[in-house]
Amino acid sequence: MEEKKKFKVFSGTKSRYLAEKICANLGCELGNLSITKFSDGEFEVCFEESIRGVDVFLVQSTFPNADNLMELLLMIDAAKRASARTINAVVPYFGWARQDRKSKPRVSIAAKLVADMLSVAGINRLITMDLHADQEQGFFNVPVDHLYASSVLLPYIQSLNLENLIIATPDVGGTKRASTYSKYLNCPMVLCNKTRKKANEVAHMEIIGDVEGADVILVDDMVDTAGTITKAADLMKQNGARSVRAIASHCVMSGPASERLAASSIEEMVFTDSIPYSGNCSKVKQLSIAELLATTIRCVEDNESISKQYLT
Repeated sequence: MEEKKKFKVFSGTKSRYLAEKICANLGCELGNLSITKFSDGEFEVCFEESIRGVDVFLVQSTFPNADNLMELLLMIDAAKRASARTINAVVPYFGWARQDRKSKPRVSIAAKLVADMLSVAGINRLITMDLHADQEQGFFNVPVDHLYASSVLLPYIQSLNLENLIIATPDVGGTKRASTYSKYLNCPMVLCNKTRKKANEVAHMEIIGDVEGADVILVDDMVDTAGTITKAADLMKQNGARSVRAIASHCVMSGPASERLAASSIEEMVFTDSIPYSGNCSKVKQLSIAELLATTIRCVEDNESISKQYLT
């Protein structure tokens, strides 16, 4: 009798490129799942193979539009109704995470809502990377394996062999992240302090620290419209930086982001492939997190610690 597989990996529509690389690292085939679209925009998820008694890993980043989140929710529900043993959501980019608190009266807390939706749908575990705020793990009542892109990005920074490396953060909210990189690389850190007129529009920015003659690397968790990070890069060059590069975990890159990046002082913008990049800016480089996620899946299956993957 053929040995029954302990786990299977499936993917939603927009994360299939990453799921295929994860499966290549795991030495398994991507599971057979179909998503049928109806003319009114509704869709149906169906597992085309038995998953009874199987640990399923569902790979899907939940970046906008909301179809990606809805696909994941339907995948979870279908897996539960198909008697999967455990349902593990692999969400490299956890969308809606920026709405993690009430920043003004009468607004939603979308990150908590999405966490509740995933839990009610039936996940047993969440595997994600670089949440907008670490404390969002507390929104879940199931185990959360929170990975860090630093295990992929730090080796790349070291490979550049920059002479006068300085780590910078484009806003004070990223101070903890930048400080972690700075300590690991044993190099100085500078900050940018910014004020906003409104969402996605920076009013004023200033540098706290000296970047004269430095090779600066700006560190962030995501780049959306690229307004902040390009303004910070241009300010670094104006203050005497020799070169400016940027790294970020998630390649949101919406609206005018590609054009802003192309016109900026940034020499290279490095992301992971948690989100596919559909723009055409030659400065964008993506490093794969497939091996990181595959190793985590293997550790979960074998009941091993994942802490060995944390460089910082």
